[in-house]
Amino acid sequence: MNINSQLLGTTEEHIALNLDVPLHKEAAEAFAYLKKQASERGFELSLASGFRSFERQMKIWNGKASGERPLYDAHGELLEANELTNKEKVFAILRWSALPGASRHHWGTDADVYDAAALPDGETLQLTVAETVSGGFFAPMHRWLDSWLPSSEFYRPYAHDRGGVAPEPWHLSYLPLARSYMSALTADVIYKQIENSNLLLQREVLANFDEIFQRFIQC
Repeated sequence: MNINSQLLGTTEEHIALNLDVPLHKEAAEAFAYLKKQASERGFELSLASGFRSFERQMKIWNGKASGERPLYDAHGELLEANELTNKEKVFAILRWSALPGASRHHWGTDADVYDAAALPDGETLQLTVAETVSGGFFAPMHRWLDSWLPSSEFYRPYAHDRGGVAPEPWHLSYLPLARSYMSALTADVIYKQIENSNLLLQREVLANFDEIFQRFIQC
């Protein structure tokens, strides 16, 4: 077992790939229990995403860096990419998307959840805060999660805005495993992976890596 490969999302050896949404083999049972608890309370808790490889995360990143995908400011307002410096682009991307090699989704311990039964016909899942608060499609399920999570083995790693990653109330993490991965993740491991990758805006990422690690990864 290569722990660095698991941390960076460059292997699938730890992932149960037979699931509709792949997860870490040890986390899959815990998420199944979570879904059962939600079902008993009338919610169809579903996973929008689980494990995500380094290559998949880099495709998302490069799409934003190249202008193929939109960029947003800290408040979710659309940005004009051609008006930004490369450094500004890096930090705009990081507000909403993890740096490849540093995504918690690489571990298979984290998933984005929603209430499939509450999504109206014809509506597309957006995974926005507005969907989770009063008046949002998934507000009832999130109110239940607010009360259930503190006594469970799950938590929301991006529950609050600390000036780095935007709040993601839908992002749940299986703490017993995620804690171990987080403690093993070092700046050096990520830096070397980025240095040897085809990441767009690589120069700007490496030049600002200490700040990136503190604000967006070690949080």
